[in-house]
Amino acid sequence: MSDVIFIEGGRVIDPASGVDGVRTVVLRDGRVAEVAERVERPRDARAVDARGRWVTPGFIDLHVHLREPGQEYKETVATGAAAAGAGGFTSVCAMPNTRPVNDNASGTALGLARAAQAGLARVYPVGAISKGSAGEELAEYGELQAAGCVALSDDGRPVMNAGLMRRALEYAKAFGLPLTVHEEDLHLVGKGVMHEGPVATRLGLKGIPAQAEEVMILRDLALLELTGGRLHVAHVSTRGSVRAIRDAKRRGLPVTAEVTPHHLALTDEDVAASGYGTDYKMNPPLRSADDVQACREALADGTIDAIATDHAPHSAVEKDLEFDAALNGIVGLETAFPVCLALVKQGHLGERRLVEALTRSPASAFGLPGGTLARGAPADVAILDPAAEWVVDPGRLRSKSRNTPWKGKRLAGRCTHTIVNGRIVYEEGRSER
Repeated sequence: MSDVIFIEGGRVIDPASGVDGVRTVVLRDGRVAEVAERVERPRDARAVDARGRWVTPGFIDLHVHLREPGQEYKETVATGAAAAGAGGFTSVCAMPNTRPVNDNASGTALGLARAAQAGLARVYPVGAISKGSAGEELAEYGELQAAGCVALSDDGRPVMNAGLMRRALEYAKAFGLPLTVHEEDLHLVGKGVMHEGPVATRLGLKGIPAQAEEVMILRDLALLELTGGRLHVAHVSTRGSVRAIRDAKRRGLPVTAEVTPHHLALTDEDVAASGYGTDYKMNPPLRSADDVQACREALADGTIDAIATDHAPHSAVEKDLEFDAALNGIVGLETAFPVCLALVKQGHLGERRLVEALTRSPASAFGLPGGTLARGAPADVAILDPAAEWVVDPGRLRSKSRNTPWKGKRLAGRCTHTIVNGRIVYEEGRSER
């Protein structure tokens, strides 16, 4: 097969290059060779008809859980990468809360080797902030960076010790690594299982106040001001968090933030409507309608930089339980685009800003390649049909797990092709690689 691909007739949306219009995208030898209105195609080049579709840089997800090693019954690097491709994601950042935790070079090397074997997506390892993510002793950041880690996180666990967090910011600064932080004060969380408010009271479930997230963000922003470095706030979910991040950015602090599709689309009322459905249990919990509106506004104005899925696969054994006992999290790679596209159709978000939040902004936050279709950029491309309607059937997802709140729901918008390094790794309707 030729190493040259011509993507023809599609609407190219590349906020990083300022391009928005019908163009031909030429990919050659793993790079973007040209984006132009008219390009003559040689006979031996492969043509992809993108008429009526969007052509964008490949999506970049700063926050996924691939579960390998240790929990391969939920997901593997290969199945997670396949799910990424089906959703238009060409690059994913893998959180370190595997078993064992990725807090050393060997754990990082294993993830990279599995990704290379799968050959379906670029997988960027995220190393642990603390050894074993236990919050007691810093991991070896120089070793993690040298092995290929692009950021540091104890995601799934907050860094409760403020002194340790200060040292982490100082140490990571020396290596230019961002800390991506899971913000919750465990003392305020207590035994809470959903957002604290009238809905939790009505359902008889213990609540988690918004302030459990907000006080930790405020603490870490204060420590960032003290130490310098780079802070990235994971899965922002409350109005108070948005306010704190907006103020920090106005003051020039080096902070970025992400929000998940589910925190943009769902509220705590959905927990009630689902009849205690555990596919609506996550951490942070689904918040109030006011919090959701604040997150939408913050994404639209750039206070929140990126959309990240927090793809968190779990088996039925861990989800088919009473609400209190079920594990937190949902799969999200394959539904992220249509869920967020609905926000565009509802007037909450512009089309170009949506694409930017999935491409240029996450690339910038972690200093990753890609996020653009500029000449010479990696040939990572998503082709999307914004009008395609489909019903989410968990049994047809490429993820190993089925925990999605959108099962049985009709969504509009679907990825039709995903190209990584100039190779088509996903094509709608084809099961083979």
